[in-house]
Amino acid sequence: MISLSLLVLAAWPFGLALARPAPPLSPHLVVAGVPQYVLDYGMWQIDERPKASMLMLTSNNAAPLVYMDTKEVYFPSDLGAQVANTHPDINLTELPNPPSPLVLENLDALNAVGNGGKDVYLTSNIDVTTSPSWLEGVAPDSTGKTNQATSAAVITTDHGSGLVDAFYMYFYAYNQGNTVLGQELGDHIGDWEHNMVRFQDGVPQTVWYSQHSNGQAFTYKAVEKLGIRPVAYSARGSHANYAITGKHDHTIPDVNLPDGLLVDNTSKGLLWDPTLSSFFYNFHPADSTFESINGSPVQAMNFKGKWGDQQYAKDDKRQPPPFFGFYKYVGGPTGPYDKQLNRSKVCPDNGILCIVRDKLGP
Repeated sequence: MISLSLLVLAAWPFGLALARPAPPLSPHLVVAGVPQYVLDYGMWQIDERPKASMLMLTSNNAAPLVYMDTKEVYFPSDLGAQVANTHPDINLTELPNPPSPLVLENLDALNAVGNGGKDVYLTSNIDVTTSPSWLEGVAPDSTGKTNQATSAAVITTDHGSGLVDAFYMYFYAYNQGNTVLGQELGDHIGDWEHNMVRFQDGVPQTVWYSQHSNGQAFTYKAVEKLGIRPVAYSARGSHANYAITGKHDHTIPDVNLPDGLLVDNTSKGLLWDPTLSSFFYNFHPADSTFESINGSPVQAMNFKGKWGDQQYAKDDKRQPPPFFGFYKYVGGPTGPYDKQLNRSKVCPDNGILCIVRDKLGP
């Protein structure tokens, strides 16, 4: 979602469902040839995974568990369904001869047009204002799985010398923006959010929570956990990730106040385990390439375009008049390749101070 800080700063003077219980953790496992920390931190249902994925699970040792908000209506979504329900546009005009059918396995073919793919938008086949059902995603079941929906991508970056970053990328078909002074702003089709866990010699050190244009970092020791797995709270509609429940005013990056005008809401609703329905990849910093694990479609990670509609024009009947220069419907997001997978700090390098908190708080 876009940042609305300027709007809120200008306007400031004027202005439960029960959570499902967490699935039980698997018992302690010892598997010859698999590093023990992989099993200790990633042992949840590890015995059910294909043997070929065991090396990948060096990235999965402290995989976060995500609580959806109790009032959430836009759940994690299948990546393939996003492509199936969209078509590629450039400058609000349908691409004349796209691959047919367009699927995850050939998605990066769109990089051949539109400024290396960067000008391509995956545009909904159905008018968003009619609330097509595919935008609702798939609610996690009692085990935390989004059934028949591959709704996440786990990507590991090995920096060498025992330093490994594991990115847990979460996909939603729709982002519902915040309501400011009665105006809903920043809605868009397609939504990528993520946690990142940084490891040193197999031991989790810090956890990053993506939030709109920035996010928050905490020590692994400080964050809430189920067993040894970090917990994230996905904000209602916007899906920004937080370390605690409650209200989060995100007007100022890195400063989450308990209330305000630009507010995300989090609570303990349905519990989602992204690793149960995920693609898996290694990212190689030397040449910025992805390596597929267990047949995961690397073409989807290579796609340089946007995973939703382009911002609708002012004269588009779907677009309400702008509010202090901000719009209800904005452009869709770029994919995981654009999330600084080779970052030096646990925070992305965006000019904002990287604060690693050692205590939980807003």
